Amino acid sequence: MDELNRYRDQFPILNTTTYLISNSLGAMPQRAYDALHAYADMWATRGVRAWQEHWWNLPREVGDQAGGLMNAPRGSVIMQPNVTTAHAQLLSCFDFREASRRRKIVTDDMHFPSILYLLDQQRARGAEIVTVHTEDGMTIDQAKLLAAIDEQTALVVVSHVLFKSAFIQDVAAIASRAHALGARVLIDGYQAVGTIPVDVRALDVDFYAGGCLKWLCGGPGNAFLYIRPALIQELEPRLAGWFADAHPFDFNQPPLDYLPDIGRFAIGTPAIAALYAARPGMEIIAEIGVEKIRAKSLRQTTRLLELADELGLPTTTPRDARVRGGTVAVNVEHGYAISKVLKDREFLVDYRPGAGIRISPHFYTSDDELDTVIHEIQQIRESRAHEKYLTVAKDTVT
Repeated sequence: MDELNRYRDQFPILNTTTYLISNSLGAMPQRAYDALHAYADMWATRGVRAWQEHWWNLPREVGDQAGGLMNAPRGSVIMQPNVTTAHAQLLSCFDFREASRRRKIVTDDMHFPSILYLLDQQRARGAEIVTVHTEDGMTIDQAKLLAAIDEQTALVVVSHVLFKSAFIQDVAAIASRAHALGARVLIDGYQAVGTIPVDVRALDVDFYAGGCLKWLCGGPGNAFLYIRPALIQELEPRLAGWFADAHPFDFNQPPLDYLPDIGRFAIGTPAIAALYAARPGMEIIAEIGVEKIRAKSLRQTTRLLELADELGLPTTTPRDARVRGGTVAVNVEHGYAISKVLKDREFLVDYRPGAGIRISPHFYTSDDELDTVIHEIQQIRESRAHEKYLTVAKDTVT
């Protein structure tokens, strides 16, 4: 018996769909639905007093909750509207002008495009972007990545778990190499926290950003940013707002008087409703324990690979469980069209070019759903039910 299946009735969508898309949007807990009602009630009954009574410190409080899932010290994590903004804030702390000795940013071409776009824009600020290229479309050669870091490197910006293939990078080794050469490390943990154990102190990273949208079942508008406590006071983000000021209600003219703590990475008015929605999913993850979630994930992703092999379906996911995250990608011909038929039939998955149909079981996934979705893919291929979608443009969201 799978003890985690007892959580299934806490996620309403599981009553009507086979939900295998937690790498894109985690299922909504009933508790989140209730939390959003509580937000509406507070706004309706307390009005502007809600800021003083509860809302003002919510980005820090929810940040500490996220921090608890990755062994971050209290006061070292703050919530942000999205991971791109979190990266932009940190990048704004660095000086890439010609006079600076460190102008390099090292990354890889398997990083999420939103971050790669942002890094590319740093060239206008004088940054030199060094990109390590994948050789197999699934992994990044660690030796090449480590070799790209040198004495001119200011920052290494990579993903903990690659979004296309679920390949887990050796973050501790990357941090060790960077620190030996005086560089800082910014890790994108969006595909990590909530599905694999993460310990920012053991990894020895300087910065770690992620979000509640996916594996933490917290909905959009909820990203988190961890900063090593010893670095907080020396960093002055140029992307900042009045929430970052030590005396915001004095409404002083510039320059900004930065808060001495993680609050200096606040920007403007936070999305309070989103923060309410974020908490229940993290509560459930903490109740279960990420180690139990990881054990189930490894068992289920292994099963998906075995099922794909039995039917001769190609996959683009690491076979070594030690470097495999929570997703298995099945890269069949016409994968996008097949994914559309799956959605029509209430199998929620997604598709990514170069990866294929991404199937992402979570702690609330039952084993029989794995067998069903793989055989459904094969049935769609054999029946040619996907042909009606062959000329349809790719989804803008999933």
